Amino acid sequence: MKSVLLTGLFIGTFGSGAFAAELPKMQNGVLVDPAGRTLYTFDKDTGGKSSCNGGCAATWPPLSAASDASASGEFSVALRDDGSRQWTFQGRPLYLYASDQKPGDTRGDNFGGVWHPVRAATATPLGAGTPATRTYRDSY
Repeated sequence: MKSVLLTGLFIGTFGSGAFAAELPKMQNGVLVDPAGRTLYTFDKDTGGKSSCNGGCAATWPPLSAASDASASGEFSVALRDDGSRQWTFQGRPLYLYASDQKPGDTRGDNFGGVWHPVRAATATPLGAGTPATRTYRDSY
């Protein structure tokens, strides 16, 4: 039982980003990874492709997707310049912020005017089965 729980909640370091075995979820109006860490988008990303590589990716680790991960609802997978795979939400690559110290931190909010947590107008969890209309940050 313990190994099943650990497998279902696995989050660890994988390549240059954080590897998510589960899809992100909406928590308290903010999109988070399965460990509860805030997920961000980068205004300079275009066409569903990440513009954050090298040193940028060290500060803003991409939310990496497994090689067998596939699109589900508003989530897709994009190929990064280094050949790794990254989760996207509504076509926007997802990142963590290295300076967020604990689940729920949003220290990267509006960092440099180009980094933003994915926020919902309501706290309705994604995939909860309710057909509620969700409005996400208008910078998309």
